[in-house]
Amino acid sequence: MANKKTFSSLSQTETGLIARLVYENKEIVTAKELDIFLPAGFSYRRQLVFRLKKKNILIPIKSGIYIFVPLESVPTGRRVSEFIIPSVYFPDGNYYIGYSTMFNYYNFIDQQFQKVYVINTRLSKEKKIAGILYKFINVSEAQMYGIEKKLVRGVNVYISSKEKTLIDLIYFNKPVGGLFPAGEIVERFVTEKRCDVKTLIDYAARFPNIKTRKYVGYILEKCGINDVLLKPLIKSIQETSIASFLKSRKGTLNKKWRVIINDTRG
Repeated sequence: MANKKTFSSLSQTETGLIARLVYENKEIVTAKELDIFLPAGFSYRRQLVFRLKKKNILIPIKSGIYIFVPLESVPTGRRVSEFIIPSVYFPDGNYYIGYSTMFNYYNFIDQQFQKVYVINTRLSKEKKIAGILYKFINVSEAQMYGIEKKLVRGVNVYISSKEKTLIDLIYFNKPVGGLFPAGEIVERFVTEKRCDVKTLIDYAARFPNIKTRKYVGYILEKCGINDVLLKPLIKSIQETSIASFLKSRKGTLNKKWRVIINDTRG
């Protein structure tokens, strides 16, 4: 039910604009669109936007772009899909939603993460928008692959595929308790046939972090994946230095993966 106090305080112009935004089924609206929706020759858009922001009907995302909250949602504070917001910052689609956000999405772990990770090649910052904390992480172009397009409420959004998310999980493992717990999740998805192993291998072989490539290869071998399938991954680490999964150099040398095995759990 609409907030009567909010409704009664609206001007005729505000009421007309809100009705148009509802009719257009808008979740996100730009200043240019407001100019189109307002009466011809209307010259007080800034003042109108200021009033609608105070009434929580327009919530700023960035300069000139707002979340539209219909009147019936004002009392509770409408929650726009967190997947839509990043498209405002990257209209060309040069980003993906990933890391912990997608660990939840693909049910890698039961813990619910409150931060939305936006992986991209130009922006690094944190920002709270409509009560949601966004973490923009700047990475190299070499990490921008394995991305899928998904339609959310009429907006194209970009997310990491399941296989790319498994690779990112090994690389960005702290949210799940470290490298070895991350490896257990990958091992479970492979043994339960809940991912495409060939795609996983191809994505791992492309990943720029060598330690990540080695650990994925080691896990897949443990899962019984044969060397024929593992060939691209084996080739990708052949000329690399000996690494260790932990800071310690104590452990057993695995010559194939050129790594010291120091996970005492086997």
